[in-house]
Amino acid sequence: MANLKLKSKILEIVDNQIKINDPSCTKETLERLVDLGYSEIESKEMIGRVLVEEMYDLLKNQVPFNEKRYAEKLSMLPEA
Repeated sequence: MANLKLKSKILEIVDNQIKINDPSCTKETLERLVDLGYSEIESKEMIGRVLVEEMYDLLKNQVPFNEKRYAEKLSMLPEA
């Protein structure tokens, strides 16, 4: 049950990033993945996995959000 709640919150964050276009790389990645033939939900889930990885790094290493690093990780999708 906790995993479903966490997944829901992560997807909510992804949706918010897309809605406010901040960071813009999130919306750009969504559009690119959809253009490649992935569904919107598949694309958001892939973005969410990168987001979780980034959040883990932030908490573990106690460093601020690095948009450039996040954008680089997103640019590797869907292969990453």
